[in-house]
This record gives sequence, C-alpha cells and structure tokens, in this order.
Amino acid sequence: MTQPSPHIPVLLDEVIHALAITPGSDVVDGTFGAGGYSRAILAAGARVHAFDRDPYAAAAGADLAERSGGALRFHSACFSEMDKRLAECGVQQVDAVVLDIGVSSMQIDQADRGFSFQKDGPLDMRMSQSGESAADFVNSADEAEIANVIYLYGEEPKSRRIARAIVAARPINTTTKLADVVRKALGHRMGAPKDPATRTFQALRIHINRELDELTAGLEAAERILKPGGRLAVVSFHSLEDRIVKQFLRDRSGSTATGSRHMPIVKAARAATFEKPAKAVRPSAREIEANPRARSSTLRSAIRTDAPAWSSKEMAA
Repeated sequence: MTQPSPHIPVLLDEVIHALAITPGSDVVDGTFGAGGYSRAILAAGARVHAFDRDPYAAAAGADLAERSGGALRFHSACFSEMDKRLAECGVQQVDAVVLDIGVSSMQIDQADRGFSFQKDGPLDMRMSQSGESAADFVNSADEAEIANVIYLYGEEPKSRRIARAIVAARPINTTTKLADVVRKALGHRMGAPKDPATRTFQALRIHINRELDELTAGLEAAERILKPGGRLAVVSFHSLEDRIVKQFLRDRSGSTATGSRHMPIVKAARAATFEKPAKAVRPSAREIEANPRARSSTLRSAIRTDAPAWSSKEMAA
C-alpha cells in the first residue's frame, strides 16, 4: 500500500476563527482525516470529539487521542451520527462543529484506494472500505442508472455517451481503464486544462459514499447538538456540496424568501435555529499557491440560536 501524503488543512486559520474556540469548550471535528483541524482545536485548549468513517484515519485518530491526555476522543463513525454517538458518551451539547467535506489528500494520493486516475489502482472509492465499490457499480448497473449518476453528481452534460462507453467496455476494474474509457468517449485533447474524466470520477465517488445524503444528515445532526451560541463551520469543495450548505443555512436562519403579493408564502414560518450566516470565505492567493487543492474550497459558518432544532415533521411541511 502506498503511503499517504501529508495533508494540509484548508482555510485552517479562518476555520479556527469562525469556531471562536475558548479553553475548555467541546468541539466536534466531523471529518478527522489526518487530524489537522483537531490539532489546532486542541492547541486552543478545547476538548475534541473527532469522527471519521475511513479506517485508515482511525490509526492517526487513536495516536492523537493517546497523546492528547484525554482531550480528544476518536469515533469510527459517520459524522451524521455525531449526536447519537455523543449521547452515548453523556455529551448532550457542544460548543462548535466543523466539517471538511469531500475526499482527503490522503485518500486521493493512495493509488490503492481508487479515488484518483492520476495513478493506476483498483476502482474502489469506498471511504469506509465496506459495501459496494465503484467497480461493483460500473460493472453491474444498467446504462441509464450510470448516466443518471454521472449527470446528477458530476454535472456532466455528456453523461449518456460516457455511460454507453462504460457498458461497452465492461468489465472495468482499474482507475486507468475507466479514465481511458471516459477520455475516448469525450474525445480527450492533450494539454486540455481539465481532464474529462474528472467529473465522472467525482460522480462515482459521491454516489458510492452517499456523500450528499451524509452532508444533509450531518448538518441536521449539528443543528441538534450545538448549544445556543454554538458555532458551525463547513468547508466544501464543489458546487453540489456548497449549494446544500448554503441552502441549509438560508433555511435555518430565515433568510429564504418568505413570499410577496406575486408569490405567496407556501411554508409556515419556523423559528430560526441559526443567526444570519457569515459571508462565505475563499482561500487567499497565498494559500492556493502553497496548497493548490485549496483552490475550490469555500467556508460557510453560522451561530446557533436558542430555538429548538427543526423536527423531521417540520422539514417535510
């Protein structure tokens, strides 16, 4: 197995500022990864509950937990389970929650994880290393389902052409073969600024890991566990993720349009569970130069009010 590359946490200073950490506070790092945010939070004097479903992150989490003197507890679980897992530990509310959405540098750089076509490896893409792999999906799903996934999660306008090519080329079991199939289907031009396989790989990864569903559930879990005045900070890396975070904070802060004489109110007003979100933050030119993977990142943050979390019944109303 290839060794993971060092992971540079994105927008670290901005995230720590948004969380407004004070000594002795309780913070959830919902996406532990290599522990970049957790280390900075510990350095600020807080206690950390770190979550990650990737078993490769568990070793780093266990090591940091041991060295933290009890200040960090690592949970091998999805961040959408944060409120349930913490309740089992006797923790009902926390002061802050941070989520760094998407795939980590470590996952991308490990060829045997199958997240990237930069190096040849098995077509896996599973963050939890369990369940259906990307190879399982592309080799068993019908053409229409593959096309729908690539269109929905990759925002790829030529998804049907790609799906047709994938079905014709089956079996596909490596990242290199899948990338070559997509490039051939789309007529790849050498030297083009963006590899045409990028959107397809993104789409399959999101589908296999149910990333957007997990993000929605994670935001709702954070809403339930944050105490009044608690801080939520979310770093996303593409439009699908950012759209979900932006809409969630708009809805929960009451910033969504409430109707007019031309467009009557459809939903009943509910108490805002977050204050008006802070302005979105993007990385500086200096950070992008030092860490090119930060280029597409966006930080959104907001402060929890004392209103009760929306129930599933309210959300369906």
